[in-house]
Amino acid sequence: MRDVLDELLAWWRDGHAVGMATVVATFRSAPRPPGAAMLVGPGPDGAPPVAVGSVSGGCVEGAVFDLASDVARTGRPVLERYGISDDDAFAVGLTCGGILDVFVERVDPAGFGDLGEVAADIAAGRPVAVATVVEHPDERLLGRRLVVRPSGPAGGPQVSGSLGGERLTGAVADDALGLLAGGLSDTLTYGPDGERRGEGCRVFVSAHAPRPRMLVFGAIDFAAATARIGAFLGYRVTVCDARPVFATATRFPDADEVVTDWPHRYLAAEADAGRIDERAVICVLTHDPKFDVPVLERALRLDVAYVGAMGSRRTHEDRLARLRDAGVPDGALARLHSPIGLDLGSRTPEETAVSIAAEIVSARWGGSGRALTTTRGRIHH
Repeated sequence: MRDVLDELLAWWRDGHAVGMATVVATFRSAPRPPGAAMLVGPGPDGAPPVAVGSVSGGCVEGAVFDLASDVARTGRPVLERYGISDDDAFAVGLTCGGILDVFVERVDPAGFGDLGEVAADIAAGRPVAVATVVEHPDERLLGRRLVVRPSGPAGGPQVSGSLGGERLTGAVADDALGLLAGGLSDTLTYGPDGERRGEGCRVFVSAHAPRPRMLVFGAIDFAAATARIGAFLGYRVTVCDARPVFATATRFPDADEVVTDWPHRYLAAEADAGRIDERAVICVLTHDPKFDVPVLERALRLDVAYVGAMGSRRTHEDRLARLRDAGVPDGALARLHSPIGLDLGSRTPEETAVSIAAEIVSARWGGSGRALTTTRGRIHH
């Protein structure tokens, strides 16, 4: 939706009904990813309908145009699958051999009153997700939407709308928050009443958020493993070190960027530029006071999700003393995860990275870090 949002919003503000086709799932070599969208709306001054955007790069656009025109008129949403076949590969099929699931719905002010606020969030870079029922045994629920934001006026998640039942609405809201945290869109499958291991109901979650950042300070072997698992978790990973001989892209192929700079100076510049938000995680792996104390002094004053520092318990006590001398208050020091990671008995860099990642996930969702066999109640926090 993001690619066609300006045109969609213009039609919506003018009170027009628009047919919107969205790719919700792909298989094999499909030409466009999930989330790609095409609009069919009224032409100017009574001209025939026009199309904006693309769901297939041209392969099935004609068929989707006709379907979206019908949906805009009738208001009945449709989930359609397009794939190659001997009979119609060059008519309405995909010549690339891929398969697309395309959901077509009508968008107008009456049916999607939240669109203006959603568009404002996207424009401002505020995380927001739109969850839409694209398949359900009860056709009355097709096209139902849920708007999910990670933080509302009361401080907790904000959910508006309903998918028809409390259980389904709650399950989708929880899962949408998880997708938002990673900046990912996906089609989720449930039972008709929201059963997580069921089938029959599919919900497409269009998550609009930049990937959260992971900043790894210290270009060591543990940093390479941490960058790898950070990328796996969906973070945009930056490795920073003041030593150019160690801070090289070759040594950190999984990082999105490798920066040669003093850690505290780089962090300060990124924070001042507004590129560090409350989802960011900071891992200080240098365990060298001349590097880690200045960067931790700055990091602990930022509103971020996690700050961890590597080192022995003796190093930790020395680090705390140095940070207190630098004027960091005890309240800020209490946010420091040091020694970094959960107690998994880790030995290798890869095992240590798993330990760090586990602590980050636990901090994000409020998990205890204990074995689930020793706990009671909900598994998902």
